[in-house]
Amino acid sequence: MIYNSGVESHKQKDNDRAAAQFDTAIKLYPNNALAHVGRGEIYRAERKYDRAIDEFSRAIKVAPSCFVAFNSRCYSRAIRDDLQTALTDCNEALRLNPGSAGMLDSRGFVYLKMGDLDKAIADYDAALQIDANLAYVLFGRGKARLLKGDEPRGSFDITVAKRIKPEIADEMSRYGVK
Repeated sequence: MIYNSGVESHKQKDNDRAAAQFDTAIKLYPNNALAHVGRGEIYRAERKYDRAIDEFSRAIKVAPSCFVAFNSRCYSRAIRDDLQTALTDCNEALRLNPGSAGMLDSRGFVYLKMGDLDKAIADYDAALQIDANLAYVLFGRGKARLLKGDEPRGSFDITVAKRIKPEIADEMSRYGVK
């Protein structure tokens, strides 16, 4: 119950309340991996990436098959430019939950930051086959296409991403994708 309240508070962007609710859930149920993931997501939203990674690691420790924790840790590590360990986490998340658009997006993000543009585009394409309206995926694929010299399709992807999520360029810039 308290975990679900934390999720709802986080969706409403009330991070202070969500953090308190996740903290309570963790105190009551220390082995609730998703409460640790929720707390980690709050830390990531606050740009406390090391603390987020620690929280995702706690979730993995209590539930080694928690693909959400692996994916969240992957993304946070990629933001911190710890790309090789991020890739390992993404691959584990996809092994545990193959075909997830969100996890393909995360691995595409890692490949984009690594400069492996063909692999980034392949993961983004696969994610878009699952859900064609993912702003992060479209933006990432657009950046990869631009870096490969495909200006028309890259610009188109970025334009569509901005229509879906107007703040996407600022957000991705904070994550090191400019």
